[in-house]
Amino acid sequence: MAVVTALLTSCASSYNVRGTSSVSALDGSKLYLKAVKNNDLKNIDSCEVVHGEFHFAGLLDTVRMVSLFMDDESIMPIVLEEGEVVIRIENAVQSVSGTPLNDSLYVFIDKHNQLSNRMNELSHRQSQMLLDGIDEEEINRQLSAEANEIAIEEDQLVTKFICDNFDNVLGPGVFMMITSQYRYPVLTPQIEDIMSKATQKFKSDPYVRDYYQTAQENEARMNGTKDMDDVAAPLPDSTAVQPAAPLTNVPQP
Repeated sequence: MAVVTALLTSCASSYNVRGTSSVSALDGSKLYLKAVKNNDLKNIDSCEVVHGEFHFAGLLDTVRMVSLFMDDESIMPIVLEEGEVVIRIENAVQSVSGTPLNDSLYVFIDKHNQLSNRMNELSHRQSQMLLDGIDEEEINRQLSAEANEIAIEEDQLVTKFICDNFDNVLGPGVFMMITSQYRYPVLTPQIEDIMSKATQKFKSDPYVRDYYQTAQENEARMNGTKDMDDVAAPLPDSTAVQPAAPLTNVPQP
């Protein structure tokens, strides 16, 4: 039996997550790795932050997308994959690197955050333009055009990233991020576009499959082709893959 156990263990891959934090509030706190499994949020691992450092390690049966939590607060998404994952948490920056999927995810999140910052900056510019005496109608025309351009860039960025990662955990994971902003599953032009291009593996992901099926049922109800009893309830908790910055607060074209 010991030989069999040793053989099974040797075949399994492992994850190794090392993190540093300059946020004093985290020191002494307990951190958790959590993932959605069978429609529930499950703890994968836990550790304490000691002198600004923390460490997770264990066996990995499959590559999965999880989230780093402090108590019930989601801090950032992480891909558990073979290799050493490096987490950096500072007041202004949160990043994960060291492995291919994490590197790819955080390049995407950084680009998305840049678009979010540009969108947020428009409100400051509006206030400044009003102080400068520019006509309000002209302000609205100019800033609305810029907001629409940013929204189109965001749509293209998210859609391309999901399509490029249909067959690994990043595609379904980011799909969960963008759909978690809705109170219940809905169909948008972006979602329809993604699903029209999707591979069978992506469509078979439990979250994607359930979301799309429920969204289609909701659409049918709203269009009057099914009984309008109640719009289907929200899907299972998606906080397990919340981003380092509020990716769900994205502009919609």
